[in-house]
Amino acid sequence: MIEVLFAMAPQGGGSGGGQMMSTLIFFALIFVIFYFMILRPQQKRAKERQKLLESLKKGDKVVTSGGMHGKIVNVDDKTILLDVGDNMKLKFDRSAVNVVTREASAE
Repeated sequence: MIEVLFAMAPQGGGSGGGQMMSTLIFFALIFVIFYFMILRPQQKRAKERQKLLESLKKGDKVVTSGGMHGKIVNVDDKTILLDVGDNMKLKFDRSAVNVVTREASAE
């Protein structure tokens, strides 16, 4: 009977802890790679976009996310007024600006 119990007991007694440690190291390595490949560049782009939106000023030529080209006539806290040609002015959210094509000249 004792021989049957020894035969059923797990072999290699201390290998469970080492295997668990290598699994934790593997997951930590995956998290570090994920951070440097995805999260960090995304945060950097978000900061650059926020800086772009905060730096909008009268006279800048911009392109909106819908593809509308125009010149900024007025800037408010959350909106901008674009002159799109033939004295036609349209109001957009600041977040609609996608690209600043030309900065306003110093006046």
